[in-house]
Amino acid sequence: MKILVTGTHGQVGFELLEALKPLGQVIAVDRTRCDLLDQNALRALVRESKPDVIVNPAAYTAVDKAQSEPALAFGVNHLAPKILGEEAARLGALVIHYSTDYVFDGTKSAPYSEQDTPNPQSIYGESKWQGEQALALAHPKHLILRTSWVVGAHGNNFAKTMLRLAAERDTLTVVADQWGAPTSARLLATHTAQLISQYAATPDRFKVGTYHLTAAGETNWCEYARFVVREATNASRTLKATAHSIAPIATSDYPTPAKRPANSRLSTAHYQDTFHLVPEPWEVGVRDVLHTLWNT
Repeated sequence: MKILVTGTHGQVGFELLEALKPLGQVIAVDRTRCDLLDQNALRALVRESKPDVIVNPAAYTAVDKAQSEPALAFGVNHLAPKILGEEAARLGALVIHYSTDYVFDGTKSAPYSEQDTPNPQSIYGESKWQGEQALALAHPKHLILRTSWVVGAHGNNFAKTMLRLAAERDTLTVVADQWGAPTSARLLATHTAQLISQYAATPDRFKVGTYHLTAAGETNWCEYARFVVREATNASRTLKATAHSIAPIATSDYPTPAKRPANSRLSTAHYQDTFHLVPEPWEVGVRDVLHTLWNT
């Protein structure tokens, strides 16, 4: 099997390279090899490589900058998935694409299911939602995996930021009224490999479509930060701040250019029922990321 993977310098792309190795030939593409904004180059890449599966973790993820850079956000998050879908349709290839909790407005009191209607509140969220729709229209043989709060040992993320700030400051304030599930890049990569294995075994019975895939459980950003700092303290890392010195604040106390969903919880029930795969608790994935950081 030949698998084309984009965005291999990103958090998920980096982990995918290792997870997908046993499945066949992996063609790894980063921004230097193919700019996703270059539609002709993107089409040429797919036509030349002729993959059986395209895995697209590449995305414009600068949520706040997207408010002032909509052309870039829509170019990467909307047009690139559309083109990948069109080219995959020519080959009959499966496309696996990652999306986000930001397609929802965050006002629901329960976890979002795949049946809930998206209502993005930011340029980033709108660009991802339009990308989902464009891919689905271009090629029915797609798997869209919506996830949230991605964290990995490679690349920038909230956990790394908290470790840096906790080493610099005695006290921290972190938003406590936004809820979700920190999801490790390794979890996403491992599950993607399992999904591709299922597809390879029974391609005609593989159930394509949109699914929610996050780690199990839920937390808020403040409790997440406290967990990270507590783990660091237990691992004898030198920090100024402690879990007790991280104070909760409201979203209104920390204004940002892009609106964040208060509820980023995504139900994985449909995913689990369909593929018989169970995501691990978020604490397991975050702990694994931290230990990887400290042991490499």
